[in-house]
Amino acid sequence: MTLSAPFAPRIIHPSAFNRIPSARQLLQKKYRCKSPKSLGNNLFEANFRHPAASWMMLVKPVLLRLAFCLAFTLNVHAAASDLTIYTDNALAQGWQNWSWNTDINFAATDIFAGPSGTSISVTSTAWAALSLKLEGTFPDYAGLRFDIAGDQPDIQFYVQSTIDDSQSSTIPLSAISKTVTSGSFSSLLIDFNNLPGTGGQLGTGPWDRLNIQAGANGASYHIDNIVLVSEIIVTPEFLSAEPLTNNVVAVTTKGAVDLTDIHVAFNGRDVKVVDTTTYVPVDTPSKSIAYLTLASAFKPGNLTITAGGASFAYVLPAVQYGSIVQEVKTPIDPLIYGVNWPTSASYIQHLGSPLSRWGGNAVTAYNPFGGFTNAGNDWYFENRANENADEWLAWIHGTGAASMLTIPALDWVSKDASSYSYPRTIYPDQQRFDPFNADAGNGLFPNGSYITPPPDPVRVYTPWNTTLAKKWLSELKNKPTIVTIDNEIEIAHSTHQDMHPDPIGYDEELKRVVDFATASKEVFPDVPVGAPSTCSWWFYWTSAIGWSDTAAHDNIDFLPWFLTKMREAEKTAGKRLLDYLDIHYYFQADTSANDAVAKALRLRMTRSLWDPQYVDESWVGTDPQNHQWNPSSVNLIPRMKTLIKIYYPGTKLSISEWASTNDNDITGGLVTVDSLGLFGRYGVDAATYWATPAEMGPVGLAYWLYRGYGTYFGKFSAQVNLATPNPDTQGVYAGTENGKLTLVIVNKNSDAPIAFDLSNVPVGAYFIRHFGGAAGVAKWQTTISLKSNNYIVVPAYTAIFLQQK
Repeated sequence: MTLSAPFAPRIIHPSAFNRIPSARQLLQKKYRCKSPKSLGNNLFEANFRHPAASWMMLVKPVLLRLAFCLAFTLNVHAAASDLTIYTDNALAQGWQNWSWNTDINFAATDIFAGPSGTSISVTSTAWAALSLKLEGTFPDYAGLRFDIAGDQPDIQFYVQSTIDDSQSSTIPLSAISKTVTSGSFSSLLIDFNNLPGTGGQLGTGPWDRLNIQAGANGASYHIDNIVLVSEIIVTPEFLSAEPLTNNVVAVTTKGAVDLTDIHVAFNGRDVKVVDTTTYVPVDTPSKSIAYLTLASAFKPGNLTITAGGASFAYVLPAVQYGSIVQEVKTPIDPLIYGVNWPTSASYIQHLGSPLSRWGGNAVTAYNPFGGFTNAGNDWYFENRANENADEWLAWIHGTGAASMLTIPALDWVSKDASSYSYPRTIYPDQQRFDPFNADAGNGLFPNGSYITPPPDPVRVYTPWNTTLAKKWLSELKNKPTIVTIDNEIEIAHSTHQDMHPDPIGYDEELKRVVDFATASKEVFPDVPVGAPSTCSWWFYWTSAIGWSDTAAHDNIDFLPWFLTKMREAEKTAGKRLLDYLDIHYYFQADTSANDAVAKALRLRMTRSLWDPQYVDESWVGTDPQNHQWNPSSVNLIPRMKTLIKIYYPGTKLSISEWASTNDNDITGGLVTVDSLGLFGRYGVDAATYWATPAEMGPVGLAYWLYRGYGTYFGKFSAQVNLATPNPDTQGVYAGTENGKLTLVIVNKNSDAPIAFDLSNVPVGAYFIRHFGGAAGVAKWQTTISLKSNNYIVVPAYTAIFLQQK
């Protein structure tokens, strides 16, 4: 039998499908629209984005059938003893090199660990990987041990199953060690029962592949003595002890510690522990947390906790004053807690995400009559099979969540699951070719310019129009909650240069939105429409044609012009064609270094969502290139609401793509907590995170904090008054429902607790959740008694949730 797949032509053996980077791999490639001022003539930069519908969708049916046939012949490597992957000169027996875009020397002699005399020398391009595949599976091992040398390379580890397309969470090297150097090897260990960065478990899936993937700038390093270990001895340890709320010390531990060996002192005097409650999170059972209730409340001074041989000391700060006014409140639309492409019903429940989006670059080419789509410039302009939209809507709605469905609005959609636009046989002189299909090129000459003349679209696509769109929508068995008109079509000349090589201007974009919104409303009169799903700040104000296009439209910036024209379109049509002004928002400042400076900047950047006094710390703040008021301040939510009020009253605001800039770092989670609080406070109507945050990662925990497992922040955002607000280092959000108060407080300081005196906060029993700080990334929760509201402590780099019982 010969199989056809978009990423490996005419494959016979099923394992060959899995040499393709998985959807989760591709989603590690962060995407941001940036200023075209620094990008030459392309007006756009995208760091490889993929719609999280998953490569699994192309091959899953075939793989599942073949997996059952092969299951009885698989060699399962049980963890009776350690399993070597590499020690000397070559991979161990049974292991294969499935790497991509990576130069590898399996017998490098310039540096090595131990007596072997060789190591693996690795140089990966951006997002490429050292990938090692076992003939068989390794489901029962305790961890991965290895030696590594390099200048703290930007790499991340994860394991996969090529049998069922499952994948672990990604583990950045920085979560394991921040002190890897090029001069000597560091011996490191990944505990599969306590994954670095998340504390989650690998689980016992049919694992058979190890990937070490480079970041956006590539990576060079040496690695040696790679071994799957059968056993890890857990040494009992007190990991942290932190003050929390009025009189609670949260002590994080691993192993069988002695909780009676904990002593608390304040200003040198012992403080009695009157109660201890232990909580073991189901998601991270390798760690426990003990909540110690003290006999006396916290106040400014010196707190010391000793536990075993560890000591933890804090300077409890002066209090900050504030008040909560539940009577002054703003409705919170639960749709602000949405994500793109959730993975399962349990994922939606655990995060509490009530809105799921079917979106991204590839859906521009989605053909609903065959289930095909095209990756565009994200992956060599290749067609592929895709999940069926109607089936996706069915399972999303089955979870109780709402849906946001993207309607293609260009002239073409994919005709099959295997064609591609730039074959080497026609265009031999290209910058690069698919490492899994040597004939498929990236559509660029070696100098980075676009291939000209553009390809004939019929090689890959079939025509698309409003008639076909109406046929598709009318045949849906599951009606979407919201529809949006395409995805960032203002940059289609880049993302989809093979089907629309010419830049899209004001008039064309408006016409496409009006035409396809009209088609949608004819089929679903009561389903709201969102548009134009514009990718970034730059394109809020002009088109891909540039400022000459703006000048040709009376020097009116694009979004004000668009809202005006959609208001006129309503009068012509006799009905609203635009219900949501839908935009995408990505912070423009560069935090890729992820050092202390970048982390502090990332945490400050949430001010761009609301603060008119915040001058954006990017090109926006120095050369904003628009005709708006206060142009160097993004002031996103109030600005967009003002534009709506002026140009098309009654339109809602949706942000269908946004991100933290680093999903794997604790600061990414704190940014997300801050942003979700701001969305509620300032009245965003819908928002979906790009793309699918890891459930146990920092961003996933931010969603869990607000809504996980059915415990919600509240229907209304209550007024918070702070005497000395400092949004650079903290955020305080209040929710109210049925007279019950919820507080979310985020401490953005990396090394110091904060404390509040909050009037109108009732005393009594509260359910508390928290993550971050020295306690690490885990779903910590308990019930406490808030004795007073005049000294509420939040540890450094921590977000807490307090809900009145």
